Amino acid sequence: MRRGPLLPTRPSTWRAMWRATWIVTALCAATASAAAGIGVKDDLGNEVRLERPARRIISLSPHTTELLYAAGAGAYVIGVSNYSNYPPAAQQVASIGRIGAVDVEKILTLKPDLIVAWHSGNAATQLQKLRAFGIPVFESQPADYATIASSLERLAALSGTEREGNQAAADFRLRWQALSQTYRDRKPVSVFYQIWGQPLMTLNGKHMVSDVLRTCGGNNIFAGLPQLAPTVSIEAVIAADPDAILAPDDVKDHPLDNWRRFGKLKAVAADTLFTVNADWLNRPGPRILDATEEVCKILDTVRSRRKIK
Repeated sequence: MRRGPLLPTRPSTWRAMWRATWIVTALCAATASAAAGIGVKDDLGNEVRLERPARRIISLSPHTTELLYAAGAGAYVIGVSNYSNYPPAAQQVASIGRIGAVDVEKILTLKPDLIVAWHSGNAATQLQKLRAFGIPVFESQPADYATIASSLERLAALSGTEREGNQAAADFRLRWQALSQTYRDRKPVSVFYQIWGQPLMTLNGKHMVSDVLRTCGGNNIFAGLPQLAPTVSIEAVIAADPDAILAPDDVKDHPLDNWRRFGKLKAVAADTLFTVNADWLNRPGPRILDATEEVCKILDTVRSRRKIK
């Protein structure tokens, strides 16, 4: 009669065999993981894959710079666009030029292994050119709080800083939820948000600014327009007659005082014309929560002056 293979009977032998099997399995898993690399989807749904965590990252907009630093990847940022002034450490990083026309040649000399771009701010032709050189590009376009939080996690995954990035995302969500709870029952306030004077421009409902307004109980009077940053007329603003007019504090050519000649406007009659911190509100990064607090307090002031109950 044929006998099967002899099996070890001593416990120490079994333990040795189990340990050897576990080591082989672990090594195979590690090898498979390394071969798979790192993969996340950017805000447009494009797959961004790296063989290993990024160690030479270039940011093409101020808000992506802020996201990278908050995600724990600041030490690996080797190039930033103009106006990347926060956090202060970013001001010491090499500049790669203007947002709408970055210096592609300089970027190539820096040999990046990841580029984090702004979809609606950076030129599509330049991003295509960078991809043609084999550089992975993550396109950022946050339009709500949830996307900002997940951006922190995804950028942390690409840079191997998950511990810091995931914690930053968790803290962001907690603070966002607290603000949402605080202001969810406030009475609606109609708002015109002016980003430029000549021509007169605003933002539509798909922009992050509108999400901030909604959180605070504000209604963007031009939320329904199809363009992200549409041009509007003075007559259209007068017809909508908003409770408040807000504008970023960094633009010099559209002082809110220009609206005071229209004394019948509700916002003029109640003196509810306000500027807001442009870096906080216009950049869809972690400091959008600071902007939310500022805007919510402003809209509470509007309610008080307009006697909105």
